[in-house]
Amino acid sequence: MFDRLEDLLIRFEEIMGELGEPNVTSNQERFRALMKEQSDLTPLVEAYREYKKSKQAIEDSLSMLEEESDEDMRDMLKEELNSSKKSVEELEERLKILLLPKDPNDDKNVIVEIRAGAGGDEAALFAAQMYRLYVHYAERQRWKVETMNVDEIGIGGMKEVNFMISGNNAYSKLKYESGVHRVQRVPETESGGRIHTSTITVAVMPEVEDVDVVIDDKDIRIDVMRASGNGGQCVNTTDSAVRLTHYPTGIIVYSQTEKSQLQNKAKAFALLRAKLYDIEQQKQHNAEAELRRSQIGTGDRSEKIRTYNFPQGRVTDHRIKLTLYKLDSIMDGDIDELLDSLIAADQTAKLVKMNEQ
Repeated sequence: MFDRLEDLLIRFEEIMGELGEPNVTSNQERFRALMKEQSDLTPLVEAYREYKKSKQAIEDSLSMLEEESDEDMRDMLKEELNSSKKSVEELEERLKILLLPKDPNDDKNVIVEIRAGAGGDEAALFAAQMYRLYVHYAERQRWKVETMNVDEIGIGGMKEVNFMISGNNAYSKLKYESGVHRVQRVPETESGGRIHTSTITVAVMPEVEDVDVVIDDKDIRIDVMRASGNGGQCVNTTDSAVRLTHYPTGIIVYSQTEKSQLQNKAKAFALLRAKLYDIEQQKQHNAEAELRRSQIGTGDRSEKIRTYNFPQGRVTDHRIKLTLYKLDSIMDGDIDELLDSLIAADQTAKLVKMNEQ
């Protein structure tokens, strides 16, 4: 591990040297690549430098202890020694995590698809609430949200909604949200006060470029039409809505949120690319089923991942057996504790798997 860290430290210093050259910005592509590599290496290099400082502090304390006879000074040196040893242990674990293979999609924007499942109108109402949850979370992160398509019902619910979240490392955090979300509560329309259980499915897909997924023109049918539902001026009066049908997979995507047909077409193709890429990822997950079982689920769309119990004010994530009694704040987008716990559990599982190999 430490040989690799030394190599990465040398590489980091080479990058910093190159970025310090006067003509570095003359090749913008090279400049962007260097800046990204520097950004990726910085947390690891900082932790490794801190580790080396702590190791040196241990050596210094041991050396001084051999020569020191004053008991008060010896006690102080022993405290510093114990503190440095603790720091070394913590930094070793952090370095192991930082050296774990990085998901190539982690720094990408995401396309999220929420669909109402079992529960009829109640499921659609919960789907709309979950959409607002992710919008509020994105706002907390200062990320940008663009709605791509929404199929609303008259009482404020959503049968389906697709939207893009653009922001730094969006996929690395939100990928753990994929799966079945279950809600238990008394519907407003239920006169008997009985608790109903409804479900929605969430799919979080990385945004992909044309080069990542090639779509053959002959495999696509493009239909344009007038948008339906709520809309501003021109949305319902021009043929701005776009529907794409992908023959090989049967996937149909629809975009009508923009006034411009070109903008809706771009959004529809972005959604289609994400769905096709997601299918390939699912195949990979199935092929590496054993590996996936050793990690926190981010691939199985049929996996029931979380329950939101309104009468008890609790949210339970079944993958890591975490229950939080803060449902109101979670529904308002405060999901950092959930996501941080999932990330930590995933990293721990990967470390265990790596140590077994």
